[in-house]
Amino acid sequence: MTTPSPLTTEPDSNSEFPEVEFGRSGDGHLVARVGDTAFAMLPGRDDRHYLATGWRINRPIAEWKRSDFYGHSGELADEAAFRTKVAENAEHQREKRALGRRDIGSNANTPWGPSQGATVYAEGVVCHSTAGHGGFHLSAERNRKVDPVLRAPGGWYEEDEAWAIVAITFPHLFTGYERRCAERTIKDSWPDAWEVIFGIVLQPGESREKDRRAFEKEHTDNWIVVSAITSDQQPGFVEVVATPGGRRGAGTEERRFLIPSDEYRIGRFGFVVDETRHPVYSGPSSFIGWQGRTPP
Repeated sequence: MTTPSPLTTEPDSNSEFPEVEFGRSGDGHLVARVGDTAFAMLPGRDDRHYLATGWRINRPIAEWKRSDFYGHSGELADEAAFRTKVAENAEHQREKRALGRRDIGSNANTPWGPSQGATVYAEGVVCHSTAGHGGFHLSAERNRKVDPVLRAPGGWYEEDEAWAIVAITFPHLFTGYERRCAERTIKDSWPDAWEVIFGIVLQPGESREKDRRAFEKEHTDNWIVVSAITSDQQPGFVEVVATPGGRRGAGTEERRFLIPSDEYRIGRFGFVVDETRHPVYSGPSSFIGWQGRTPP
C-alpha cells in the first residue's frame, strides 16, 4: 500500500453525512475527520498505537499536529483497525442524526445539581447536563418499563454507567454503537441482572465484574499488591506492599516484596505475588510511610 504524503487527503466515496476524510497530518500521523470530530492513530509504548480524538480542528488535515489531539480511546492493532473505528463513528453520527434528538434549555433540579441543558430522546426520556455530571431522567410511565432488577425508584440514571439501563430498555432511541456500548456496560457492571433479564449465563471473559469475583475467590489467600513504587534502594526492582486477597482496612496484615521491574505488570485486578520467587523484603523502604518502621 502506498503511504499518502502529508498533503494528501482521502475522501470516503461511500460517505453521506457526515463527510469522512482520511489523510496524513503535518507530522506524519494517520488521521481522519468525521464531521466536527477528528481522529488520529498515535504511537504509544512498545511500538503500539492508540486512538486519540480532537474537536473542530479548523485547518486543512495536512496542517494538523499531534498537540491537536487528546485522550486515549483504546489501542489500535493497525491501520485497518483505525479505519474501522472511524467508520464506526461515522455510522454512529448518521444514525444519531436520524433519531431526531432535540436539545432544549433546562433548569431542572437533578441529583447532580441544576441542569444546564438537556436533550430530549423521546417523550419522557430526557438526558440532562450539569456543571459536574449528568444523566437521564425517565417519566414515571417510562420508568415502569425498566426491568425491576435495574430500575431506579426516582427515574434518574447517571451518565457513567446507569445510562446503559435506559439504552437496553429503549434500544430504538439509541444508535447501534450506543447499544453495543450499553450491552458491554450492563454485562461488566450488572452481570447478575443481565443473566436474569436475558436468561444467558455469562462466561469467563464476558463480564468484568464476574471475572473480578472469580479472581478474588481464586486468590483470596494470596498476597496481592495494593501499593507499588520504584525501589531507590534496589535498582531494577519495584517495591510493593501486598495484603491477603488485596484486602484493605484497619487490622489488615501487610508485607513488602521486591518484584523485578520487567516482571511487574498490574493486570486487570492486581499483581499476585509468587512467594516461591518473590521473598518478603524487610530492608530500607522507598515508601515514606514505611520509613522508620521496625521490620516484623
